[in-house]
Amino acid sequence: MRTSHVTLGAGGLRVGPIGLGCMGMSQFYGPADRAESIATVRLALDLGVTLLDTADVYGAVGAAADTNGFGHNETLLGEAVRGRRDRAVIATKFGARPSGDGRVVYDGTPAYVRSACEASLRRLGTDHIDLYYCHRLDPAVPVEETVGAMAELLAEGKVTALGLSNAGPDELRRAARTAPVSALQSEYSLWERGVEDEILPLCRELGIALVPYSPLGRAALTGRVGPGTRLDGDDFRSTLPKFSAANLPHNLRLVDGLKRFARERGATPGQVALAWLLAQPHTVVPVPGTKRAEFLRENAAAADLALDAGEVAALGALFAPERVRGGQYGELPVSGR
Repeated sequence: MRTSHVTLGAGGLRVGPIGLGCMGMSQFYGPADRAESIATVRLALDLGVTLLDTADVYGAVGAAADTNGFGHNETLLGEAVRGRRDRAVIATKFGARPSGDGRVVYDGTPAYVRSACEASLRRLGTDHIDLYYCHRLDPAVPVEETVGAMAELLAEGKVTALGLSNAGPDELRRAARTAPVSALQSEYSLWERGVEDEILPLCRELGIALVPYSPLGRAALTGRVGPGTRLDGDDFRSTLPKFSAANLPHNLRLVDGLKRFARERGATPGQVALAWLLAQPHTVVPVPGTKRAEFLRENAAAADLALDAGEVAALGALFAPERVRGGQYGELPVSGR
C-alpha cells in the first residue's frame, strides 16, 4: 500500500488511505474465528492500514448477540492492538444500544455520552480514543447537547477527534457549529451514492473527511457474490433490498461490467471499487470490513491503483443511482428512548 497518509479534518489525525472495518469480526456476516480476526488486525498495522473502526454495540445486535454481546468488538480490538497501540488509530462509536426487546435505542444524553466513553476506554484498554463518533443521533436530544458533551471529552484528552455517523446535512452543520467535527461516517460506494447530492459537498465546505462504510457493497462489488449465493439467517445482507431475490440478479449484471473493467486493469473488482472512492475530489478514507488476511491484503493494495478522470466517470455512469435497484436498508429495528 502506498505510504502517503491523509489528514482527517480538524482533529489532525493522520491515517493510511484505507482503513479496516472490524464489525464482521463480531457479528452480522456469519461466524468469525477470534484468533484469525486478531491476526488480521495486526497484519493491517504492518501493512499501514492504521484506521481501525469499531463500535461499542458491535456484537450486541442480531443473531450473534447471544454468543458475543455489547462491547465484544471493542474488547477484541483492544486485545489485537495491545503492544501496538502507538501504531493504531482507533475509531469507535457510541449512542446505539440494545433495548432488550430486539430493538435498538439511540441515546445521546450528555450523561450517556460520558459513561459510554469511559466504558469504551476500559474495553479497548487505552487512555484515549483517537476518533469518537456518535453512531446515530438521538432524535430526542438536540445535536448541540450531544456534541457539546463530546467536546468536553475532547477537552479532557479522552478523545483526540470527533465524528458523526449517518448524520443529515442540518445535523452536520449544527454539530460543526458546536465543536470541530473531523469525520463523517456514512455508507458510500459505487452502488450506494446517497451522500453525493448534499452530504459530500457539505463535507467539502466544512473541511470534514468522509469515511465510507460498506465501500465494497457488502462484498457484492468484490465479485464474490453470485446469483446462487445463499445468505444464511445470521447474515445481515439477507435483510437488505439490494440483495433481495428481485433485485440482486439485476445488480450483479452491473457488477459484471465492473469485473470486465478490473480484468482490463489487471486488478480485482473490489480494488477498482475502492480506487474509485479514493479518486473522489475530497478526503475519503474507506473502511472496508474483513476478518481475513487475504482480503485485507487485497483491499490495502487498492491504494496503489490510480484511476484517471475518464475511468472514474465511466464507473460512476455504470453504477448510476437510477440503474441500481433497491434502497439502502429495509426496515430497521430501532426506536427512541
